[in-house]
Amino acid sequence: MGIIKEFRDFAVKGNVIDMAVGIVIGTAFTAIVQSLVKDIITPPIGYVLGKVDFKDLVINMPTDTDPVTINYGMFINAGINFLIVAFVMFLVIKGINKLKKKQEAAPAKPTKDQELLTEIRDLLKAGKS
Repeated sequence: MGIIKEFRDFAVKGNVIDMAVGIVIGTAFTAIVQSLVKDIITPPIGYVLGKVDFKDLVINMPTDTDPVTINYGMFINAGINFLIVAFVMFLVIKGINKLKKKQEAAPAKPTKDQELLTEIRDLLKAGKS
């Protein structure tokens, strides 16, 4: 019974749930980026390069049986995909770091106890003058 309780405690911790949400969002984001590369970015690039469709860029290997192809156009798409994802992740991390710096730079608001002590100090100083 101990291992089941230990696993349950592990599985319901915030970090595991956050990670699961991140994976689901990352998967959806990957589909969007792949569509962006395949449907929006590479067609104009292919057109500029002489009306080339990257998915059609293959090298046919001569064989006696089944045809073998090296799909280097798909590899180019994957490379563009990677660059876009890496750039977006760079921007996200840069934004998070900027927010963290703002939070660290902002002075902490004094607690009620600190405000009360400051008020008492000011009253004592005023009474001595």
